[in-house]
Amino acid sequence: MSNSSSDILSSWEQKIIAWLQSMHHDHDDHSHDFSHFQRVWKTAQQIIDLEQVSVNPLVVLAACYFHDIVVLPKDHPERSRASSLAALKTRTCLEDMGFPAELIDNVCHSVASHSYSAGIAPETMEAKVVQDADRMEALGAIGLARVFYTSGLLRRKMFDPEDPLAEHRALDDREYALDHFQVKLLKLSDTMQTSAGRRMAERNSEYLREYMGKLLKELEGDYS
Repeated sequence: MSNSSSDILSSWEQKIIAWLQSMHHDHDDHSHDFSHFQRVWKTAQQIIDLEQVSVNPLVVLAACYFHDIVVLPKDHPERSRASSLAALKTRTCLEDMGFPAELIDNVCHSVASHSYSAGIAPETMEAKVVQDADRMEALGAIGLARVFYTSGLLRRKMFDPEDPLAEHRALDDREYALDHFQVKLLKLSDTMQTSAGRRMAERNSEYLREYMGKLLKELEGDYS
């Protein structure tokens, strides 16, 4: 990236940050807070560097910062529409900011297609990078923290002490946080859109598997 392109990107990042902060973007779900936006952008940059694909970084930047501008609780009946609502709001915000008009459609598509529950396939490379970067937040150490934080908000149990891995019962992540690992999280690596994202997801999925193994040992009283 040339110095002029880097300067433009940095300038727009500061504009977007100031815009979001002026909106007092806040809600009760702190797993989708401002630091989440920043982490997704950092991860997206890493994926772009590793993948060595041609993308417009300004599209990726804007989508990373706006993708969760509308957040609905996990148990909300309209949850699957959250990313589409976020895309509509993103369009209004970017137009008000004077964002390059020719890039707005791609940003909004990247926002709409990032969501797992929405089931919207990403059609541009920018959207694929954003989707992968966001899904990395559900894996690894941050993913581990987020799943129990979110389950706590929803007042769900941590795990079934009698059958934590659901070997003799149906998985139910509405009842037990740990079940969410097998219901969704450990399946994410197969949904990654880029080879770099897939490699990152597989490594971090292994971290979650190691945690599950350690949990089983501790439930048997083994803390060694």
